[in-house]
Amino acid sequence: MKIKNTKTDNKTPSIHKTRNRIAVIQANWHADIVHEASTSFIAELVGYGYDADSFDIHDVPGSLEIPLMAQKLSETGRYDLIMATGLIVDGGIYRHDFVARTVLDAMMRVQLDCGVPVLSVVLTPHHFQETEAHMSFFKEHFVVKGQEAAKACHQTLENMRGLKEIKLAS
Repeated sequence: MKIKNTKTDNKTPSIHKTRNRIAVIQANWHADIVHEASTSFIAELVGYGYDADSFDIHDVPGSLEIPLMAQKLSETGRYDLIMATGLIVDGGIYRHDFVARTVLDAMMRVQLDCGVPVLSVVLTPHHFQETEAHMSFFKEHFVVKGQEAAKACHQTLENMRGLKEIKLAS
């Protein structure tokens, strides 16, 4: 059986899209920045034809809490995909790169163990200062990253549906 090419123009509505349920986990540390990714992610997917009601937003205190929430949400069987967003900055107390790696490794473990795709918009800038210039830059950056995650979400859901079709045809 030939595997169908899942590339799409991202603007063609699919009858399956409205059935997809997507969880968005957003860390509330620097919420004014992080929530920009959630907003642009949902807006982009709605622009592709996804139902605005197919998204559930779940807030967590910080990025370290994302993997457990992703695991619990995936275990419900309700979600076809989970997107998580957070900002991990060097606060001077511990190494932020260690935290970032821990979060990403745990998110990948959830994805592989539960079979629900987990997309990451958890970012770790090398240099972040709470200045107007940095805040403005990262707000805009999270908008772009949310849009990129939406494209990845769309393609991933199409790929997952294609795999189900192959399995059914077997």
